[in-house]
Amino acid sequence: MHFATLVSGSSGNATVVGHKNRNFLIDCGVSLKALLNNLALLNIPATEIEGIIVTHEHTDHIKGIGPVARKLKIPIFATAGIWEEMTPSLGKIDEQQRIIIKDSFSCAGLKVQVFPTSHDSRESYGFRIQGPVMGSAREKTLGIATDTGIITEEMNHYLKGCDALIVEANHDEERLWNGRYPWYLKKRISGNRGHLENKQLAEGLLEWIQGNTERVVLAHLSEENNTPELALSTVLKILKDSHVAKDNPDLRLRVAPRYTPHELIILGED
Repeated sequence: MHFATLVSGSSGNATVVGHKNRNFLIDCGVSLKALLNNLALLNIPATEIEGIIVTHEHTDHIKGIGPVARKLKIPIFATAGIWEEMTPSLGKIDEQQRIIIKDSFSCAGLKVQVFPTSHDSRESYGFRIQGPVMGSAREKTLGIATDTGIITEEMNHYLKGCDALIVEANHDEERLWNGRYPWYLKKRISGNRGHLENKQLAEGLLEWIQGNTERVVLAHLSEENNTPELALSTVLKILKDSHVAKDNPDLRLRVAPRYTPHELIILGED
């Protein structure tokens, strides 16, 4: 199984996940042109995208879904609540492209399990994605959770023990409260239905990372209230004296770029 963030942040979010020549998108918060360009940078043909799975209805996650679904003639997977909220923003979508999801489903040959996160949207979800079994090796798993104000019990259950994680490290607490955002926005971001702070995320990683975990990608960083260097240093400082550092000496921790794709990560390979 392979994956890569295509864009990440409040200006737009999209991730590609797949196996061999079968792929799907998690969200598409950028234009059709930008999406196709970033897929091309990873040498993934648009014809190999088989669907779009939606985390929630905010614009930075759904902006390009309508144009991309119409252009590629692919289905959109979302819960009933998300469909109600985002339908007016998508434009014309054929009925056969509307797929309502619940607890688990399959897309592009991969099993996707759905779990709730805590965000100020109608509904918001993360996903645990299982790759196919290869020979005698067990299937690889990828956990994704990028918009949540707190770490939920469901997140602990579904993210624990994944081989790779794409998780939110949105802001640094001091930078947020000492920054120029208005008070109401600071309260929203730091609230239980906002976004995770770097230290919150690190505490979650202590729970989620197990001996098999290979890769962690920090995503949805705030351009105003965080930096890649600060996010990495904060998380690494908390992890370095824990079981994570001892049990996972080869663990790779990276930050998702804002406008360009992350390198394609193939689980089980260097």
